[in-house]
Amino acid sequence: MTGGGCVIKSEDKQMICDVFDFWEKLKPAEQENIFNNASIVAYKQGESIHSSHNNCTGVLVIKSGRLRVYILSEEGREVTLYRMEQGDVCVLSVSCVLKNITFDVYIDAEAPTEIILINSDAVERVSKNIYVENFLLNEAVTRFSDVMWAMEQILFFKLDQRLTIFLLDETLRNNSDTITLTHEQIANHLGSAREVVSRMLRYFSKEGLVQVSRGEVRIINKEKLRKTLR
Repeated sequence: MTGGGCVIKSEDKQMICDVFDFWEKLKPAEQENIFNNASIVAYKQGESIHSSHNNCTGVLVIKSGRLRVYILSEEGREVTLYRMEQGDVCVLSVSCVLKNITFDVYIDAEAPTEIILINSDAVERVSKNIYVENFLLNEAVTRFSDVMWAMEQILFFKLDQRLTIFLLDETLRNNSDTITLTHEQIANHLGSAREVVSRMLRYFSKEGLVQVSRGEVRIINKEKLRKTLR
């Protein structure tokens, strides 16, 4: 974390109003309490924001950058569940408020990131409001849908299909056919071993689907790559 939290500005307050659809249902004192318990925190790329050891980080509103939410096995293998970008709200980082949800996740900054961090105590004080409760549960359900999609891929898709989906998604996410990730990072997203991913990328390269170089993968034939999903 780059320094401590900074006091929020008027633009940050407006962002809070915009992303929380329950905002107008709060009393003025409750709104002010959330503002007073919100701060701007900057994270470097790769820095940890939340882990299973800290279930009360707070509600995260992504102001800029990108977060990666993942699980970690006892053997140290990672599986990316989903990513979050500017304007997204993360509520799984405040599981102490969502009493019936016991789901250990890790959250890292995937790029230099600024978040509006709202203290979990401030959220808990308004969580009995039916509109707030509905918002928190809806956000959690939406993310669990992402989790189920990730699990479905692991259980029912072959690795070449999962790798294809990941590469194509990355081109859309970054609006570029060049993906600047190492084989290790791709393996962590897929919950696989680096050696396995490297072997599959070599196969894709021989088939003329991608061009692999140090620290990046460039897709050179999208149509042919998509055919691996059939």
